Amino acid sequence: MDLKPGYKQTEVGVLPADWEVAKLAAVCSMKSGEGITGAHIDQFSTYPCYGGNGLRGFTARFTHDGRYALIGRQGALCGNVLGVEGKFFASEHAIVVTASARTDIRWLTFVIKKMRLNQYSESSAQPGLSVSKLLNLDLARPPTKAEQEAIAEALSDADALIESLEQLIAKKRHLKQGAMQELLTGKKRLPGFSGEWGIKRFGDVAQPRKERIDPRKTGVHDFCIELEHIEQGSGCLLGSGATGDGSSLKAVFHSGDVLFGKLRAYLRKYWLADRSGICSTEIWVFLPKLSQVTPDFLFQLVTVDRFIEAASIAYGTHMPRSDWNLVKNYELALPSIDEQTAIAAILSDMDAEIAALEARLAKARQIKQGMMYNLLTGRIRLV
Repeated sequence: MDLKPGYKQTEVGVLPADWEVAKLAAVCSMKSGEGITGAHIDQFSTYPCYGGNGLRGFTARFTHDGRYALIGRQGALCGNVLGVEGKFFASEHAIVVTASARTDIRWLTFVIKKMRLNQYSESSAQPGLSVSKLLNLDLARPPTKAEQEAIAEALSDADALIESLEQLIAKKRHLKQGAMQELLTGKKRLPGFSGEWGIKRFGDVAQPRKERIDPRKTGVHDFCIELEHIEQGSGCLLGSGATGDGSSLKAVFHSGDVLFGKLRAYLRKYWLADRSGICSTEIWVFLPKLSQVTPDFLFQLVTVDRFIEAASIAYGTHMPRSDWNLVKNYELALPSIDEQTAIAAILSDMDAEIAALEARLAKARQIKQGMMYNLLTGRIRLV
């Protein structure tokens, strides 16, 4: 393979000619934290206490003060890397990484995150990392601390954008939940609407479609959705021509139907169909009775916590699934069709805003991954 001018081939890949390959031991020291019992950890003390799986709680004293990286040494998140700053307590299940004088700790934190340290865990009843083995790992190092700092600043800015989007999405979801609680129960009425709402059973306003087909025998290759691909507004659906997991029978759905996961693990997976297709028979296909409820309003109704709780009263032990005989008796309050339309429009707009933010978040994460690959290998230089 021809190398670009100014680059060289090394044991860790292609690097700029002025970068070097070094052991982790050359850029930092590592040491496990101190022992602490649960009796000394609470939720009210001053200093955060970190263990092998991240934040454990808070404690009255600290072991470190400054900026460090922490590596989970033992536990379910063995190899997880976290950047910390200030006064904190590190337990014996966390490895504290202290940068050398020539090393920027923020840059090093990104580097060791990229190294996926969990792959070096010891084979035992409980996964664990050996400090001596970690310190012997190779990494690519820029020639100056200034370049390390520039890389860390760029990646930290990307992290800040991701965090701000995550916080904004969480806020928008909270607002949506509040709006649903008020609008779908009649606690808050939209301008121009009045009158009493009627109480209906779910089975009075919707019914499950029972049509089934075998796409392998009939040659039908419709738009196909499996359980793991139902996502509200995300578009995570199988493409045209797919027949899913190969199981014989598939349920049929049409535009305006509400799809809802039957299995307990998928009760918060749902979609308002905007086309016809086929899906797993482990998905409820609810056909709205249009004289009673609009498809958009029905979709919003099945996303509320009360309905999820009703659907979670499942039968079966191996793969518990919702029971229509119970779901159909779920009681709900219904306004007029016009008021349903107005309420659903507001909630749908909120869903669309959240979906747009989630798309931005996914793009930001993708960009961050590209930045890490290019900046931490010198393919893009900042100084």
